[in-house]
Amino acid sequence: MRARKPSTIAGVEDTKKVVEAVWRIESAKLIAALARMVRDVGFAEELAQDALLAALERWPAQGVPDNPGAWLMQTAKNRAIDIIRRNQNLARKQEELAHQIEVATEPDWDAAFDDDIGDDLLRLIFTACHPVLSAEAKAALTLRLLGGLSTGEIARAYLTSEATIAQRIVRAKKTLASAQVPFELPPKEERAERLSSVLEVIYLIFNEGYSATAGDDWMRPELCEDALRLGRILAGLTPDEPEVHGLVALMEIQASRSRARTNARGEPILLLDQNRGHWDRLLINRGLAALDRAEKLGGAPGTYLLQAAIAACHARARRAEDTDWARIAALYGVLAQVVPSPVVELNRAVAVGMAEGPAAGLAAIDPLLEVRALAKYHLLPSVRGDLLAKLGRASEARAEFERAADLTRNARERELLLDRARACDG
Repeated sequence: MRARKPSTIAGVEDTKKVVEAVWRIESAKLIAALARMVRDVGFAEELAQDALLAALERWPAQGVPDNPGAWLMQTAKNRAIDIIRRNQNLARKQEELAHQIEVATEPDWDAAFDDDIGDDLLRLIFTACHPVLSAEAKAALTLRLLGGLSTGEIARAYLTSEATIAQRIVRAKKTLASAQVPFELPPKEERAERLSSVLEVIYLIFNEGYSATAGDDWMRPELCEDALRLGRILAGLTPDEPEVHGLVALMEIQASRSRARTNARGEPILLLDQNRGHWDRLLINRGLAALDRAEKLGGAPGTYLLQAAIAACHARARRAEDTDWARIAALYGVLAQVVPSPVVELNRAVAVGMAEGPAAGLAAIDPLLEVRALAKYHLLPSVRGDLLAKLGRASEARAEFERAADLTRNARERELLLDRARACDG
């Protein structure tokens, strides 16, 4: 393979940036293809990491290959053959595996890298999101294997230590190995349920970036971008799944508001107070197109499609006062039937309050005070405080905002709630 050689120190630094960019783009495909060959996700990632190290060592001096992905694949495959052959204690099955990999490397590297890559990526997605893993482990492993993030990047995104994330990833790999999870697409009868788990993990990653549960920042945009990238990949691999397009639509539309959600000091701005001129119309249009694809596929609407339809109501309203709150309340009513949840009922109460007035909203929300699952959910007193403030019941509203501030773990949100509590006095 021909390569372009860097000629200066600056060129070497540029080459290192190219290596990092190539890794972010190609790592998921690389690990997926290797996992199909060696039937071990952990071993596949080690081989891919070895190939990355080789690229970091050689490309600055030798130049970037014309086909970086194929170069990484060839290097990883050669490494796999060397490891298998060196280990004298391997069983005959592993010797046969080494022979199969060696045969698979000949002769067209470009074709070898691209063959069946769609199925390989789907296998990797379903493996990383396997039900035997905890939600935290699924998220970390998915970001590592499919997002191309380093352990340090994942740790920074989740405001935890590298050691903690590394431990989660190692345990996840061991769990998959001990459970003998096969690197294959789930049977048809299991696919819908397993796909639901995959979508849940992607949206979990997105939500942690969109509304950080803890820390000093209101948002972590990098996590939103990683989740969006994963969602778009999945939509390309499963074009006939309406819920996948529904999730992509939901994330695109929500991400479109990012620039309007905080002020210059990083303080949060509520939806109705946002400057909609700062909303990203490109992301909105992409989201509406994905929603249209999902709806045209037909079938009973699922949770992500319904949430996307709700988000679309906000996106289509150029001014907050133009929002179709009656439709939003109706959509939340349907969503409550599809996935009964006190949080959905809370959101429906907000919409009812906007469509029919704060008294109607308060009547819808008060029964939720008895729901144990919402006892420590900060948005319940926050919403109730807003409705009470609109009704002129200032002292009650202040108490609710203060309670909400005590319950949230996000510093920015706490300050916002305390500001709203103080505003009740004035």
